[in-house]
Amino acid sequence: MDMKVLVVGSGGREHALCWKLAQSRGVTEVVCAPGNAGIAAVARCVPVPATDREGIEALVEELRPGLVVIGPEDPLCDGLADRLRERGVAVFGPGRDGARLEGSKAFAKEFLERHHIPTAQARTFDRSGLAKGYLESVTTWPQVIKADGLAAGKGVYVCPDLPSAKSAVDAIMEEARHGKAGERILIEEFLAGEEASIFAITDGSTLLVLEPVQDHKQVGEGDTGPNTGGMGVFSPVSTLNRRLHKQIEQRLLIPTLHGLRKEGIDFRGVLFLGLMLTDSGPRVIEYNVRFGDPECQALMRRLKGDLLAILLATAEGRLADVDLPTWDPRSVVGVVAAAEGYPGAVRKGDAIHGLEAAEEVAETVVFHAGTRQEGGEVLTAGGRVLCVTSLGENLEEARERAYQAYDRIEWAGKFCRRDIGCREMARPVVEDEEPEERVETLES
Repeated sequence: MDMKVLVVGSGGREHALCWKLAQSRGVTEVVCAPGNAGIAAVARCVPVPATDREGIEALVEELRPGLVVIGPEDPLCDGLADRLRERGVAVFGPGRDGARLEGSKAFAKEFLERHHIPTAQARTFDRSGLAKGYLESVTTWPQVIKADGLAAGKGVYVCPDLPSAKSAVDAIMEEARHGKAGERILIEEFLAGEEASIFAITDGSTLLVLEPVQDHKQVGEGDTGPNTGGMGVFSPVSTLNRRLHKQIEQRLLIPTLHGLRKEGIDFRGVLFLGLMLTDSGPRVIEYNVRFGDPECQALMRRLKGDLLAILLATAEGRLADVDLPTWDPRSVVGVVAAAEGYPGAVRKGDAIHGLEAAEEVAETVVFHAGTRQEGGEVLTAGGRVLCVTSLGENLEEARERAYQAYDRIEWAGKFCRRDIGCREMARPVVEDEEPEERVETLES
């Protein structure tokens, strides 16, 4: 099996996927559109934006890749996978119908309710006055207010009281802070518990559940400040033991796949469930339909074996035939290096120094999320600029290496959270049972 693989996207997720795919024996070349400065070291970058559907289609016609992997949510929601499949191309990533699980929080909430999948209660509004009127009748706080559409992880507001909730409604609907994503909003009950992320790869019939990872969404240490796309990650996660994992599969993942099939949605890609682990069991906070960033970086560091075989089998509808992957038993920590001002307006174009020195730290790989190359220098080109990942025999060693590597990187205004994984380290050590094979195949 010798083939070219095209990866669509330009972030840290795509860097991790290209990095791993380049190690596959069956890959003759990895091409990335448009890529970034880090991806250029492991793949050939072609300057076609991920959102340029016609440009990507023309590139596929030129390259004739054996597999296309669509990284970001925007082209998935725009129907790129559908267009390529119509041309007979093997694509890893759901079509437009499946991508609505992420593209519309209102659709996702209705889907959850239709299929009796545990989630928070919510109301949907398309007028700010009606939303504020409803908030005035609310008796329990906090409440969670979400922009309905794609908002790069920034359209969620946890509001402790009525004034802050009304301000959030104004920011989303009146000020259009998130553009068209805020034309509708959800007002949702606040779920108390701990957040977790579960990733499963599916071809529509078989579920392959990946190792658990935990992200840190808020920009400030101690989980303070506004939500971001993710400030850091670690894996494995002690709270997601075998018993809880099985509960998540049976109560959330399998009903999701049954629901997709019942509604005639052929889903081939990643089901990424954002969960709240509550006293009454796990509940779905949101769906995403692609690998998370920076979660993907942690998963690719721990995944052993051939990523191409898994992704290609998913695209071709034969995931049940693939050997189950194995995982590095060590811990991984990923620390996001962000630009000053993130998650708001950030300055771009600052020269980054120390990348080679950072990767001299043992078991460290630096993934680029928002960079570009110019005149022999690597420059900042986004809010989340890098994700510094390190493996260690335990979480403490992985953290120590990741922050040591992070401290070797320099540019004006760089910052990070210094508490990635601290909550996990503070937990009591509990021996889990031996993990079982995390794969389920549904009967037709």
